[in-house]
Amino acid sequence: MKTQVAIIGAGPSGLLLGQLLAKQGIENVIIERVSGEYVLGRIRAGVLEQGMVDLLREADVAERMDREGEVHTGVELAINDKRIRIALDELTGGDTVMVYGQTEVTRDLMQARQDSGLTTYYEASDVELHDVKTDSPYVTFQYQGEQVRLDCDFIAGCDGFHGVSRKTIPDTVKTEYERVYPFGWLGLLSDTKPAHEELIYCKTDRGFALASMRSQTRSRYYIQVPLTDKVEDWSDEAFWTELKLRLPKDVADKMETGPSIEKSIAPLRSFVCEPMQYGNLFLVGDAAHIVPPTGAKGLNLAASDVSTLYKVLTRVYQDNDRSCIDQYSAICLRRVWHGERFSWWMTNMMHDFGDVAVNGTDNETFSKFMTSELDYFTSTEEGRRVIAKQYVGLPYEDLKD
Repeated sequence: MKTQVAIIGAGPSGLLLGQLLAKQGIENVIIERVSGEYVLGRIRAGVLEQGMVDLLREADVAERMDREGEVHTGVELAINDKRIRIALDELTGGDTVMVYGQTEVTRDLMQARQDSGLTTYYEASDVELHDVKTDSPYVTFQYQGEQVRLDCDFIAGCDGFHGVSRKTIPDTVKTEYERVYPFGWLGLLSDTKPAHEELIYCKTDRGFALASMRSQTRSRYYIQVPLTDKVEDWSDEAFWTELKLRLPKDVADKMETGPSIEKSIAPLRSFVCEPMQYGNLFLVGDAAHIVPPTGAKGLNLAASDVSTLYKVLTRVYQDNDRSCIDQYSAICLRRVWHGERFSWWMTNMMHDFGDVAVNGTDNETFSKFMTSELDYFTSTEEGRRVIAKQYVGLPYEDLKD
């Protein structure tokens, strides 16, 4: 079997890349380790930058997003009971974000791929990438008890942090940068009215909290917890009680609570793999980088990777220009590191690090630094503009001619 582009992973980045390539007449096959139902069961991000919104529209999968998604013109930071609104549109010249769950993005992309009759192998096992440094790479995998070989021109590794794609790059070639944070986020999803019309990021003496949403009838909340905590330690009642203690009092007093649909604890880390390309293998999204969710950048950085790779492959096939291939990693990494820095910075400012020393600085001194940092960036228009521009997302970079 042969195709032009083999895509490893049927998450939103792999599906979006496949949809965009197909619109340009570029053949692609997606290989996914788990079932489609399992992919849809992953509860992830819900804040989309304008760049990703535009990319979904270009892929012709935005009809439901435009109908059901919610445009947000601002976001709030709450320091104990002090609330500061970051007016995204006013501070950026009109840019906004779209609140629309990653699960729904994935569902729309899956439906579009199915409607187009494009090939996807779900529940493929023993996936291996071969000869990626040559002009004739190929992928082998087991599917329904049979060994399959897929020859291709290029491989897009969209298979996440634990996938096979990054592991294919020799350790002598790649450099991995990582920071693991000493806490996690306990998240709860519920069919309840959101506590507020915009997201609220809360810094309190009890730890961080986030009041988020997926729609006007579905809410997503998070609280900072120690890494030693387990989901079973937290009943719904205990979660709601603690969340209310961290939200501004007027918000907590009127918020609606209810049974959890999903509850999980996510550890926080910053991670980048360089380079994001090895021969004709390209790493995309979580396969190459992970960010703490404080800056709402994970899915959005994956989308910017997709945009760059889509432009590269379109130029290769339409203009027979292979010179652009080597631009991929450098272009992606510039934006990735900006997103990593912003997410790291927001995480440092908004969380309680307890007794853990940070960068060799004792916690008490570090806490004073971050209090000052947060005060400056929220009390001045220049500071709020920095937050707003980073939050809505930096512009996508074009390929060089």
